Amino acid sequence: MAKKADTVFVCQECGYESPRWMGKCICGAWNSFVEEKVHKETEGASRGRRQSGRDSSAKSAAPVRASEITSSQAGRVDTGIGELNRVLGGGLVQGSLVMISGEPGIGKSTLIIQAAAHISRTVGTVLYVSGEESAEQIKMRADRVCGGPLDDLYILAENEMGAVLEAIDRLDPKFLIIDSIQTVYSDEFESAPGSVSQVRAVGNILLSIGKGRGIPVFIVAHVTKSGELAGPRIVEHMVDAVLQFNGERSQDLRILRAVKNRFGTTSEIGAFEMREEGLAEIDNLSGSFLEGLDESSEGAVATAVYEGTRPLLLEIQALTAATNIGFARRTAIGINANRLSMIIAVLEKKSGMTLINRDVYVNIVGGLHPEGTTTDLAVAVAVWSAEKGVRISPDTLYIGEIGLTGDLRPVMNAEKLVKEAARMGFSRVVLPKRSAERLQNVPGSIKLIPATSLADAISTASSQSQHRG
Repeated sequence: MAKKADTVFVCQECGYESPRWMGKCICGAWNSFVEEKVHKETEGASRGRRQSGRDSSAKSAAPVRASEITSSQAGRVDTGIGELNRVLGGGLVQGSLVMISGEPGIGKSTLIIQAAAHISRTVGTVLYVSGEESAEQIKMRADRVCGGPLDDLYILAENEMGAVLEAIDRLDPKFLIIDSIQTVYSDEFESAPGSVSQVRAVGNILLSIGKGRGIPVFIVAHVTKSGELAGPRIVEHMVDAVLQFNGERSQDLRILRAVKNRFGTTSEIGAFEMREEGLAEIDNLSGSFLEGLDESSEGAVATAVYEGTRPLLLEIQALTAATNIGFARRTAIGINANRLSMIIAVLEKKSGMTLINRDVYVNIVGGLHPEGTTTDLAVAVAVWSAEKGVRISPDTLYIGEIGLTGDLRPVMNAEKLVKEAARMGFSRVVLPKRSAERLQNVPGSIKLIPATSLADAISTASSQSQHRG
C-alpha cells in the first residue's frame, strides 16, 4: 500500500493541526505545537482499496432497521459496586468505552480493581493492561482490596498497543482495562506516548475493540493540576461515558460523578469511603456531609439538593473578614462564583448589610459541587450569620432560589427534600411559600416555615439564632 510521509505541527491541548509552527493556537494555548510525522494514504491507493472491496469501514456502513436493533439495556454488566452502577446508569453497557479521571492517589485504580475482581468472578475473563505499574504492584493492590482467588483476572504490564492486541486475541476478555491511555502507544507513529497522534490512534483502536467485540472498556486518564483531563481531549469525544473521581486525599470521602454518559443521566453521584481494605460504599451520604453541624459556630447552615435520583443534605459554611488589600474578595468552593456575587448583592440591598469592605468565603463541606439554585437561600443566611456573629439553629434546614428582587422562588423536588430532612432529624424547614403550598404528605415530625422573600427568611433565622458569646 502506497503511503506518503508528511509532517505537521499539532497542538497538544486541542489537537489542531497546522502546516507550520504557531506560537499561539486557535484554542488560546501558547507554545503547545509539536512537530509530528503522520502517514497519509495516497488518493490513488485509497481509491483502489475501496474499489477492491477491502475497505472494512465501507462494509460496515450498511443501514439496519431500528426494529432489528437489540436494546443495550439487556446487555448491562454488574460491576459489583452499587454506587458505580448508579453513576453508569445501571451497570456497564456491552461494547461501551468508559473513561475515568482523577488526581493521583485518589483511588481510581482501587475502584477499577474492585470492579474487575467482581466481573472476573461472575462474568468471565478480565484483562488489566497497565502502562505505569508492574504486575506485582497491581497484584499487591488486588490482594489487599479484593481477597480470594482471582483466576480469571489477567494483568499485562505493557505500553505497546500491538502486544495488547495480541493478548486480547489470545484471551478474548469480557472486560478490558487500560491504565492509562497516556502511557500506551502505537508503533505506527513516531510521536511520544500521550501526544495527539498517539492518543487518537490508541483511542480509535480501543473503540474498534469495544464496539467490534461487544466488550466494555475502562480507560484511565490523567488530569492536570486544575483538575481537567490532561493532554488532547479528542478521546473524551470518542468514549461513551466520562467519570470524574474527586475527593481530598487527607479525607476519606470520595465522590464519583459522570460528566458525560450516553447510557444514563449525568446528574447521579456515587459516594465512597476510602478504607484500608479498599473503597466502601456510603449508604447514608447526607449524614456524612452533616457530621460536624451540631458543633458548628456562626456561618454554618444546613441545606438540601437533589442529585440524580436521591436527595442530599449538605452543610454550607461562610466566613467574613475585614478587607486588607483594597478590594473585597469573593471566594467560593462548591458554589458558582458569579452566583455568590449576585447573592451578596441582593443580601446587601434587601437586608441593609454592608459587605463592600468585607471578604466573603463560602464553602460546601465535603467537596460536593451541586448544580442548580436550591442552595441560594442557605448561602445568603450563612453569610448573614457569619457577618452578624449569630449561630443558626442546627435543626433548621434552608432551601430556596433567590431572585434579583429578593423574592424566593420555588424549588423542584421540595417534597422529597423535606422528607429527607425529616428522616435526618430536622424539625424545621424554611422554604419558599409557593413550594410549601404545593407540598403533600408532609411528615408530622417536621414544621414548614414558608417565606416569600429573603428578608422573611433572615427574620426567621434571627428569631431562632443565638448571638456569639
